[in-house]
Formats: sequence, C-alpha cells, structure tokens
Amino acid sequence: MTHLSRDPSFKFKPSNYNILIVEDSKSINKILYTTFTKLGYNCFQAFTLQEAKEILNTKEIHYLMLDINLPDGSGYELITELADTPEKIFVLTQENDKQFREVAYQKGVIDFIEKDKAFFNKIGQIPSAIEQLEKNKLKTILVVDDSFIIQEQLKDMFTNRYYNVEIAADTKTALEILDKQNIDLILLDVELSGENGIDFLQKNKIDIIDKRRIPVMVVSGSIDASVTRNALKAGAKDLIKKPYIIEEIILKADMWIDYKRKEEERSSSNQLLQEYRDIVDEGSIISKANIKGIITYVNDQFVELSGYTRKELIGSHHNMVRHPKMKSSVFKDMWNTIKNQKKTWKGKVRNRKKDGTTYWVDALIKPILGSNGEIIEFIALRTDITEIESYKKVLKTKLNSTTEDLYHAVKLSEEYEGAINRSNILSRSDLFGNITYVNDKFIEVSKYSRDELIGNNHNILKHPDTPKEIFRELWNTIKDGKVFNAIIKNKNKHGEAYWVDTTIVPIKDETDKVVEYMAIRHDLTEVFNLQFEIEDTQKEIIYKMGEIGETRSKETGNHVKRVALYSQELALLYGLSKEEAKILHTASPMHDIGKVGIPDNILNKPGKHTDEEFKIMKTHSIIGKRVLSGSTRPVLKAAAIVSYEHHEKWNGRGYPRGLKGEAIHIYGRITAIADVFDALGSERCYKKAWDDERIFKLFKEERGEHFDPKLIDLFFENLEIFLEIRDTFKDFTDDE
Repeated sequence: MTHLSRDPSFKFKPSNYNILIVEDSKSINKILYTTFTKLGYNCFQAFTLQEAKEILNTKEIHYLMLDINLPDGSGYELITELADTPEKIFVLTQENDKQFREVAYQKGVIDFIEKDKAFFNKIGQIPSAIEQLEKNKLKTILVVDDSFIIQEQLKDMFTNRYYNVEIAADTKTALEILDKQNIDLILLDVELSGENGIDFLQKNKIDIIDKRRIPVMVVSGSIDASVTRNALKAGAKDLIKKPYIIEEIILKADMWIDYKRKEEERSSSNQLLQEYRDIVDEGSIISKANIKGIITYVNDQFVELSGYTRKELIGSHHNMVRHPKMKSSVFKDMWNTIKNQKKTWKGKVRNRKKDGTTYWVDALIKPILGSNGEIIEFIALRTDITEIESYKKVLKTKLNSTTEDLYHAVKLSEEYEGAINRSNILSRSDLFGNITYVNDKFIEVSKYSRDELIGNNHNILKHPDTPKEIFRELWNTIKDGKVFNAIIKNKNKHGEAYWVDTTIVPIKDETDKVVEYMAIRHDLTEVFNLQFEIEDTQKEIIYKMGEIGETRSKETGNHVKRVALYSQELALLYGLSKEEAKILHTASPMHDIGKVGIPDNILNKPGKHTDEEFKIMKTHSIIGKRVLSGSTRPVLKAAAIVSYEHHEKWNGRGYPRGLKGEAIHIYGRITAIADVFDALGSERCYKKAWDDERIFKLFKEERGEHFDPKLIDLFFENLEIFLEIRDTFKDFTDDE
C-alpha cells in the first residue's frame, strides 16, 4: 500500500483511507460506522466473516475494525489470511489472550480493543492512532543489536507500524547509518559483541543527544542501579529490560518519536518567530523605552537615521532626537495617550539628527502591559517620511513663486503629484461621502473597478469589525473643518480585510468653506497580518509546551483545552478583564509543564505514590516555574505563576510554599479549580473517572479548605457554562 504520506509535505486527510468494520453486533457496528464516517473516513460494513472477505476482494481496504467472535467463524482466521498483506487491524475482543497478542502484534494487528466498560473511550482513540501510523512513514528507527533474531523481530514489529527501520549489528555500522540518515529513535542494546552500548552513547553524546536530539531507548538483559544511572547520564531517555514486552516497546517507541516530533515543531516555530521578528526589525525603525522614556533598545535603522551610535542612545531619553520646532502639545498628547490612557499613539514627528539636520517619521508607539495591567515598556515603530515631507515643502514654496516661474511650478507640481499618487492610496469625495475620484492604488487595494467606486459611498469599504464610534468621530472632525487621522480596518470587494493609516483633509474654497474631502491612506495590512501571525505562533508554541507536559502523563488531548476554557470563564465571572482572562486562557495549558522533569516510573505510576515519590512528584510545580521564569511576556509570566501556585490550597496546606487565602495569586486559585474539576471527571492511570455527584460533593466540602470560597460559589452559580464546555470538548464516550 502506497500513500501520499511518504511525501514530506504530507497532510493527513481521513478521506484518503478506507475502513472495513467487521462486527456482528448491529448497534456497535452502527456506532463505529457513524463515528468514522463523521470524521471523513470511507467506511464499509460487514456482519459476518464471509461478507468481510467479499469486501476485501473488491475494495482497497487500509484499516479493519475486526471482531473476533463472528457468526460464521473466528476473526483469527482473517488475521492469519491477512498476515502478509498491507491491511492493518484493530481487534475488537472480549478476551485477553496475552500469548496471542504477542504474536499478533507482528502480523498486521495494531491494537486490541477490549469490550469492557471503557470500550467506547478506547474507540475514540483509534482515529489519532491511524493518523500517527500514517505519519510513521516519515520516521526512521535505528536498531543497534548484534542478535539476528532480535533484529528481525524488531524490524517486523516496527515495519508493521509503518516505521522505516535501519539495522546495525555493531557501533561502527550505527555511526555510518547516523551519518547518512535522519534518525528519529535509537534502540540501543547494552551487551554488544564489540563495544558496550552505554559507552558508545557516552562517547557520541554530543552528536546524538545534544545536536541531533535523537531519543535513545537502552535495551538490556540486566537493568540495575548502575546500568540505569550510566544510561541516563549518557543521555538515554528510557530503559527496557529483556525479554521485553512487545506492547511496552511499541508504546514507548511511539511516545518518544511523538515527543521528538513535538520538539521539532516547537523548534521550527521558534525559528519562524525569530524570522518574523527579523523582518519587522529590518523593515522598520524600532526603539524600546522604559516608563520614563529612557531608551532601552534601538535597531540598526534607528542608529543609521539618527546619526547617533547605539552606545549614545541606550540609556538616554528620547528627547535627544526631538526637534526644537516640534510643538510640545504633540508630545503632551502622545504621553497622555500611551501612559495615562494606555493606548497606542499614532502621528507624524519631526526629529533632529546628531548633525542637526531634520528628519520626519510616521510613528506608532504602543504601551506593553503586564498581567496586572501596568505598563512594562513602550515599543515604537517608525517609517521615514522625510522625502514626502520635503516634497510637500518644495511644492508649497514653488506654488508661491512669481508668475515667471509658473510654468516650471506647474511642471514640478505634476511631478510631485505623480510621486504622491504612486506612494499613497488617494480618494476624494463630496460632502456626503460619495466618491468622486480614486487613484490606481485605491483600485488595487479595494479590488473594485473605478466604475464601481465613482458615485458610490465610502461605506462600501466599511468592515463590520470597525466600531461605529470611529466613523462618528470621523464625521464630527471633518465637518468641523479639521483633519482626521486614524488606522481603519476596511474590507475589499471579496470581503477580505485590510488596514490603512487614513488621513482625511477637508478641502476649502477661498471663503474657507469645505467643498470636498480628500483621503490619503497608507496600506498597513502586511504589518497587521504579521502581528497576528506572530501572536498565533506564540500561542501555538505555548499550547504545544502544555501538550508536551500532558503527553508525559498520558492525558487526553482535550484536557488542556477544557482547563483553558474553564479558567477563562472563571476569570470573567470573578471580574477579571477580558484581556486578563484571555492571558489566563493562553497560559493555563502550561500548568503541568514541569512534569517533563518527573521520571516516568513516578509520573505514570498506577498505584499510590510513596512519601519519597510524592515528594519528587511535587517538584513539578517548581520545575515549571524555573522553565517559564525570566520572560517579560505577559503570557509566560502568567504561565509561571499558574505552574508554581495551582497546587496551593486556600487553607495553607498546599505546596510548594504553603500559601494561604488571597496570598495565592488569583491565576493559581482559578486554575486549581479548573484542573481538579477536569481531572476528577477524567480517567487517569491511577484512578477511574468520578461521577458528577461525587465531584460536586467534594467541591462543596473543600470550599474554604482547598478552594477559594468565592470561586466555588461562582462555579456552582454558573455550573451550566462549565458542563457545556465539558460536553463540547469531551473525550469519546459510548454516547457519541
């Protein structure tokens, strides 16, 4: 079977795959058919062994959901017949034959789904398993073992799951393969004939672990404290004891390859974000200042334009580039906007270089706020408009010249008009806003033809997201004969959004009466789209970090989504601003990121932890804080608080610091309720899911003990909100 997934540009599409459901229970068969059809798979139904064989003979089937006990025979018969064919099988069974499972895992069977009370939850995990299998075709596992039998056994087992497998009987061959191939996981035997596997890993740790970040699973017939210590010190991610359990080695291989994939995605996202930053840095004149206006950062363009060195600028006040002829009222308005109102200021500023010459910039200054709503710093993006201002000055001078120079002035006027036309989006309108003129750039941006625009009202471009207050202010300003300036979100003919820096000038006649309006616009769409993309990338990175933490403890994919939404709703109900609630929504998925530092044997232990194990387990809140501390980004600062404090308790008996009452940050108090509510209602490796009655009883008992009483009251008063979130993003159940 060949699929597009061998192509590195592969994107998984369920519609590319055919599933055969072989199940004699009509109700189960229907549920499976409905479930996978809704997800986009092409599904076929069979209720007997004979029907299944007929479909297999006429259709290309990629995956089977196969019941073992069928009316006309056993599903084992079909497994045997398909042993050397490409179809992959998920076995539906009420049996638990361990010996058969060991053999079947190497003969096309991917997993055994037992028909117990958790059956439908397990079915819900099959789609992600199929997607993972198809993605496995892009992954390569290197098996380093000198036993031919083990080589073949592991190769059969992994190729059955679509992995590419490379075999090395010694460390020299392993290094040759590593030099030529991209390897995603290494299974390394300790007892090699020529060299100890751990010694080999230690010698090549820099290349394998530090540079290439390849997860290594050490395999040994004897795993004692010495082997464990030396393997982990050498950089191994996991240890497996021979003779190994096939299910264990498959699950761990899948887990570590998925871990490496997420690490690569995070690294790629970071690289992409840095490239975006570089683009903005290269395309604008940028500076940063503290709340007193002292410069803390300038880019190369700022240094070049101002004529000062970076050393002269850093630590100085922005006043050093202020032109003495620039009105002080402009700066008063700017500081009032960015410092008192905490809003973005936009305007033209006349500055002075170190050598005394003048330059003009179109400036956008934005206050950066922390999680508490206080200003951290100011960031300013500027565009050099000195040339345009010079054109305007010369044009004014020439048009005031004597009649002898009139022809020359007219000629220059035409040239200047052409220059302005080419660099600006221009339109004119009558006193009612009806368009009377547009230039080519207006047509290019709006996507309308000139005929469609002339005579029409400017409302044709109005975007529904733009507040009505902006247009009310616009008309009040220009009707009063004053110039209006703002950044406005418009929509083109195709409904696509674009942003323009708009200046509308009332044009007056000789009696000072307004006769028309001229609008001059600069297209800022690229800047806005870049900002949105940067923000989305940041959120994705943060969410992926949260996913990594949850993956370690084998949580469901929807756990972090639900906790994020519960936290956001509780924050709004508590009275936090929409901005703070949004920050908490983005930060809360990282509440357990510290679990990446907890050993698997403790993190995923099915039974109760010993006192020493629980002591280690509790360190995940401290590890999370260390990972996230040091950033000035509001979301990461909030995530550090959540990670550190979501296990504190209202009565002071929580950890890590034993904080009490409102000494616990509100982010920690909110996330504690969101996390516990979701955890209790979900099945974990160490417990079954609780029903609602038991959860609500505990929450009422822990009001004022574990949880903030006000938040608990808000939770119960608005219970329908949280139940709706849970139902919308629930894990698969037998009700679906």
